Amino acid sequence: MQHKIKKVWGREILDSRGNPTIEVDLQIEEYFGDKMHQINGRASVPSGASTGTHEVCELRDEDKMRYGGKGVLKTVENINNEIAKKIEGEKWDQKTLDEALIKLDDTPNKSRLGANAILGVSLAFAKTSALAQKKPLWQYFQQISETPEIKMPIPMMNILNGGEHAKGSTDIQEFMIIPRGAKSFTEGLRWGSEIFQTLKKILNERGLSTTVGDEGGFAPKLGSNEGALELIMESIAKAGYKAGQDIFIALDVAATELYESPSQNALADQRKYNLKIEGKALTSDEMINLYESWIAKYPIISIEDGLAEDDWDNWQIMTTKLQGIQIVGDDLFVTNIERLQKGIEQKSANAILIKLNQIGTVSETIETIKMAKQAGFACIVSHRSGETEDTTIADFSVGLGTGQIKTGSLCRSERVAKYNQLLRIEEEI
Repeated sequence: MQHKIKKVWGREILDSRGNPTIEVDLQIEEYFGDKMHQINGRASVPSGASTGTHEVCELRDEDKMRYGGKGVLKTVENINNEIAKKIEGEKWDQKTLDEALIKLDDTPNKSRLGANAILGVSLAFAKTSALAQKKPLWQYFQQISETPEIKMPIPMMNILNGGEHAKGSTDIQEFMIIPRGAKSFTEGLRWGSEIFQTLKKILNERGLSTTVGDEGGFAPKLGSNEGALELIMESIAKAGYKAGQDIFIALDVAATELYESPSQNALADQRKYNLKIEGKALTSDEMINLYESWIAKYPIISIEDGLAEDDWDNWQIMTTKLQGIQIVGDDLFVTNIERLQKGIEQKSANAILIKLNQIGTVSETIETIKMAKQAGFACIVSHRSGETEDTTIADFSVGLGTGQIKTGSLCRSERVAKYNQLLRIEEEI
C-alpha cells in the first residue's frame, strides 16, 4: 500500500552511551472517508561500538568542537533538505521508498547521505505506515515481508559484558543465557531476570563489581574468560534452574576485536587472537579448540563471531568442527546479501545476526533474512551497544518470524524497553 509523505524531518538526539544519533519524524496524509488526516510516526537509529569494517557508513560531522566529532548535524541536514525534497509530496510504499533512498545516495556503502539518515527515514516510514493502516507494527512487517508464520522470539540475554562493551572485564564480549526450556516469552524473560539478580548477589558476596557494560551485563574484573562461564553456571543453579535443560549459554566473542599482529612488520598470516586477560595469543585452530573444550564442559549452544570478519577459511573449519552448535556471523556478514551469499556457498556459518543499521533500509534487511531462511540459516534480530528507546526490533523480530532476539541485559531502560514491547506483543497474539 502506498502513502503520500507530507513532511519528513530529522533531529540530533542522544543514544544510551550519551553520543549523538538520528531521530526522524515522518508525516503521512491519508483520506479516511471524505476527510484528510495527518498521521505522524517517529523512529531513531542505534549505533555500534564493536562494528564490522564492511558495515555501511554511519555519517558523523567530525567536528571536534562538538561531541568530540561525533555530532550528526550533517546527517540531519541531509534528511531535512535533499531527502525531504526527493520524497515529500509523493506516494511511496516501503520498497519503492527504500529503493529511491539508495539511488539518491548512489554510493556502495551509503556514505554520501549517511546510512543513519537513510535508515531513520526508512524506519519512520514503516512506523507511520503501520499507523495509517491501523495495524500493529509487527503485522505491518509480516505483511510487507510476506512472512507466512509469526513467532515470539527466544531472548538471548547478555548478563556478563566484556570486550569493547566493558573494557577491563573479559576478552569475550558477551556471555548470554537462553531460556530455551521456557514455555513462553514471558516465562523465559522471568527466568532470565531471576538469574541476573542471582548473579548480582553472587558478585556482591565475592566483592566483585556490579557495574554494568554498554548492554547492561555485569562487568566484573575476572582472571579468565572461563571464570565468567563458571559464574553463570552457579547463578543458574542458585536461581533454581537446570543448565542444559532450562537454560543454555551463548557467546558473542567479537573476535575481530581480538585479532592482532604480533608486530607492525608481521605478515597477515601471523595474526593471532589476543586474549589479554589471560596473557594468551591463539591461532584460529587454537581458538576453535578452546571453544570445543568449553562446549564439552558447559551448555553452550551458540557462538557468534568466533573468528575475525575476514578469516573465511577458518570459519568453514569452525562450522564443520563444532557440530550441533549455532555458528553466528555478525561482523562476517553485516546483514549484507553479498557476504551472506559467500557464507552460504562456503558453508562458513549456519546463522546470521540481523542489524538494520548494518545495511541501512528495512527492505534490504528483509531480503537478507529471506535469503538466510531459504538457505536454512537461523536468524537473530539484534540491537546495538549504543541504543535508543525505540522498540522497533521487537516488532521486526516477531513480524519476520526469526525466532531469536538479542537486545541486551535485564537492566537499562533502552534494553528493557524492547523486552517490555515483546511482552505486549505476546499478550496481543
